[in-house]
Amino acid sequence: MQLQSAPDLPADAEVERLTLGGRRARLAAAVLVLALLLAGTVWGDDDAFPFGPFRMYSTRANPDTPVVSTRVVGLTAAGEEVRLSGGEVGLRRAEFEGQLPRIERDPALLGLLADSYAEHHPDAEELVAVQVVQRRFALEDGQRTGEVSDQVLIEHELEDGE
Repeated sequence: MQLQSAPDLPADAEVERLTLGGRRARLAAAVLVLALLLAGTVWGDDDAFPFGPFRMYSTRANPDTPVVSTRVVGLTAAGEEVRLSGGEVGLRRAEFEGQLPRIERDPALLGLLADSYAEHHPDAEELVAVQVVQRRFALEDGQRTGEVSDQVLIEHELEDGE
């Protein structure tokens, strides 16, 4: 294979320069972006990303603060728990946790998870309720103490056929 040389370019190619208005517009845009980044860094939160920091990467958690794990469970008529989180209903935990405020306002949305579970598991026992449960693992100096507590945040009783 033979290499070819680059085509000849004119030696004195003319460079186009920005106008004064163009430079001012770019400078204003850069100042605006930097101001948003600075404000987001100081006052922002995860919702302001990319102008706010992801707190999980930019801060350190207190080693004595409990670790919280949120899960969704369905309850059968016999009182058995059926896991509905972790992909069992086509919704990942992070996606679900992002919807918690919406579900708190309208707990009937949990019925959709029960419907999805029934669709994916047609032979499973019918659910009578769906709960959002937060489990807290107590820590001391960053180590588990063995103390675990569960709190039901939201509960939705399912009607027959739901």
